[in-house]
Amino acid sequence: MTPTRRSFLKAAASLGVGAATAGLASPLVGSAPAGRSASPSSRHVAPPPGYDPWIEVNSDHLRTNAREVARATAGRPIMAVVKNNGYGLGLEEVGPTLDAAPGVVGLAVVKVEEALRLRAAGVRKPVLLMSRATLDEARELVRRNIRLAPFSDGDGERLERLGRELQRPIPVHLYLDTGMSRLGMPHHRALPWLQGMARRPEIRVEGSFMGFTEDTEYDREQLRRFLDLAREAREQGIALGRLHCASSRHVTFMPESHLEMVRPGLMLFGAQVAGGREAGAVELIPALRLQARVLRVERLRPGDSVSYGRNYVAQEEVCVATIPVGHSDGYPREAVDGCRILIGDRSYPVIGAVSASHCVVEVGPEPLVEQGQVATLLGPDHPDIHPNEVSDITGRSIYDILMHLSPGLPKHGWTASRS
Repeated sequence: MTPTRRSFLKAAASLGVGAATAGLASPLVGSAPAGRSASPSSRHVAPPPGYDPWIEVNSDHLRTNAREVARATAGRPIMAVVKNNGYGLGLEEVGPTLDAAPGVVGLAVVKVEEALRLRAAGVRKPVLLMSRATLDEARELVRRNIRLAPFSDGDGERLERLGRELQRPIPVHLYLDTGMSRLGMPHHRALPWLQGMARRPEIRVEGSFMGFTEDTEYDREQLRRFLDLAREAREQGIALGRLHCASSRHVTFMPESHLEMVRPGLMLFGAQVAGGREAGAVELIPALRLQARVLRVERLRPGDSVSYGRNYVAQEEVCVATIPVGHSDGYPREAVDGCRILIGDRSYPVIGAVSASHCVVEVGPEPLVEQGQVATLLGPDHPDIHPNEVSDITGRSIYDILMHLSPGLPKHGWTASRS
């Protein structure tokens, strides 16, 4: 629950944090990055009291990114991929927002538990499980109107029995393997399997899909295989539903793969795939902030060192600030290689070492920051803390930057209202 101003100030006072240093004047959820105006529906949300780190989720930015995907794909329906805890932002936070976003026709995950969590969070649109479930799990998923993705020999018989037991057709998206060799029915022997699925009235095919390897030339071959199989199947009267295969990378770089529906994940959360920022084809806004409060500000003497390994030794008097975020929270160790952290309206370099629970920034010869100020390590408010910038500096995949955020970090912000 978002604290009221009165309860927030009371809690902050108990920690010795004043209103000025509590971050009430700092950028909050709903503010826009430089060069963009905030959405008219943006609402300011006070940061929580306390020093422990948290993640802010901006629902307006999630919706904006969904609209941008729709624009870039000529209005194609969007199956929003929210796997791995909503790309680190939290399923319960992003699920209801994307469920209500224009153009989004469903959500997709790869774990049974996440599919059920989406329903528990109030998601109403179709949810697709892009993996395998046991019979007991499948029974529960179908009861909760969650779509299955069959891809194995024998799945037709299994789903036929389940449909008869539940006395309802089982909605599915058929999972085809065109060269990923991870999951899916291999394309070269898929046609008889598709025929078997299609002839069973207990199975209702809503879509068919595949996944790319992200090797550019091979992706084109995969798409050709997928379309050839789909053409042959449809010529035989086999219903395949909506065809979908375009991930965030292919939304950006391979428009011929947009087909009848697109299936982005990363870009909905405001991060670009490799090369996406340079291409500039899709304009996105990070939908999160990773934040904490400054724990300590201290002046170092010449010769004083910072953190493990003494990688940083002060050459002259300098002030440093400690932030209670470390690699156990998902902030990369490699941040000391050039990352910066935003405090107030300035960014400061990460120095020393990123330990499990702390990192340290150099703030200059004078103490320009105060204990209790909000520090932002990832977010939309400055180019230095953009998730893609942190990815580039650390050499970590942008997927790692988001998905490796600790699931235990509290989430603050708001979910979409249903009017």
